[in-house]
Amino acid sequence: MSDPTGDSPTDPSPPSAAAPVTEAPAAPPDPTELLKSKSYLQLLVLAAVIGVPVSAVAYGYLALVSKLQHWVFQSLPQGLGFHGTPVWWPGPILLAGVLVSLTITYFPGNSGHEPALGFQTGGAPLPIELPGVILASLVTLSLGVVLGPEAPLIAIGGGLGALAVKLAAKDAPPMAATVMAAAGSFAAISTLLGSPILGAFLLMEAAGLGGPILGLVLVPGLLAAGVGTLIFIGLDNLTGLGTFSLAIPGLPVFSHPTVALLLWAVAMGVVATLIGTAIHLGGLAAQSLVLKHRLVWTPVAGLAVAGVVIAFVEITGKGAQNILFSGQDALPGLVLQASTWTVGALVVLIIAKSIAYSVSLSAFRGGPIFPAMFVGGAIGAAAAHLPGMVLVPAVAMGIGATTTVMLRLPLTSTLLAVLLFASDGLSVTPLVIVAVVVAYVLTARMPQKPSDLRRAPATAVPTPAPSVPPAAAGAG
Repeated sequence: MSDPTGDSPTDPSPPSAAAPVTEAPAAPPDPTELLKSKSYLQLLVLAAVIGVPVSAVAYGYLALVSKLQHWVFQSLPQGLGFHGTPVWWPGPILLAGVLVSLTITYFPGNSGHEPALGFQTGGAPLPIELPGVILASLVTLSLGVVLGPEAPLIAIGGGLGALAVKLAAKDAPPMAATVMAAAGSFAAISTLLGSPILGAFLLMEAAGLGGPILGLVLVPGLLAAGVGTLIFIGLDNLTGLGTFSLAIPGLPVFSHPTVALLLWAVAMGVVATLIGTAIHLGGLAAQSLVLKHRLVWTPVAGLAVAGVVIAFVEITGKGAQNILFSGQDALPGLVLQASTWTVGALVVLIIAKSIAYSVSLSAFRGGPIFPAMFVGGAIGAAAAHLPGMVLVPAVAMGIGATTTVMLRLPLTSTLLAVLLFASDGLSVTPLVIVAVVVAYVLTARMPQKPSDLRRAPATAVPTPAPSVPPAAAGAG
């Protein structure tokens, strides 16, 4: 007789195993409790300590770059008997291509981020990778390649911060290394930008930090940057090498925006998007060649940059420093002496600097911020000749919009443009915001890589066979 429950008493199969119990994921640590913990206080102390050597290293790095640039392009040609720097002297950029390609190829790591891929902050380099980062960027910047020092400084500061944690406590949790790497980067970049606040905005926006974790990382970083700024000022007083500041002194006063300037802000956003996108895509296209044969194409890239510099000097009669280097030191002179430039010379400057910048992105090691600011400043100086346009807001809008296209960081780009014009910052802010927003929105709609420019082949639409009338179908 069958069992009414449907189970056979002689069924040899074992009873079904109970469903496994899935454990609930561990709740993330409470930021408030972490903030009160003893370990977090220890992190703050370590962050303050780290700010001292990192800022000293950053100061020394920037001072060394400045000394080497002066020696290569001024002292050395004079020492060789030339009266001034020869037109063909930018040839050392070719040497930069050889040395940088060798460093990237044979040193541990990748000697830093690929600048053609955009501004990046993630992942502090390992201690064994720091020599390659320092050497490749030092050669790049010293020999005139069109990149800036911000990306190497962030990598060096982050690497030193992570190294300090390992030396202090080998069993430290990964979170501690992350926080200290961020603190080191804060301290290093603040020495360059001249402001702990601007450095904090740059790193937070680039890293996408937000929510409760933001405060945990921000406070040690600000502390390291603040202490580092004090060390930076002290080193300046001791050495007399000068400070690094973004503000341009002696600018004409700009009172208030107008409706015409507001309309021009939209146009500036569009123009900056087109030029910035061309620079970005050109860098990616050239990078695809460099990655195949770096030892061959990096020197070729250096030779191309040198050729652009020589052509610019011959066409315009202006100095090679307008194309060479990042543009950080040349930008104030361009703005303050904009009246000495013709529109044609400014157009040539924009084209030449953009080409040299794009090629430099493809093969060398450095940051994209200051070349983007210089290109934007040149766009603004040229636009200042238009009816209803004024120099100060035109340059501010050009810098904000172009930096937005190249960095994809609208908040930081706005702050960079506003702080550059310290005395007129509040007056130009609404115009800069409009130009930045237009550039940011349009950039998202532009091609993001060279392959996007190739149109997909049109799909042939099959032509339906003509329908046969019923009468015809029945005939025959």
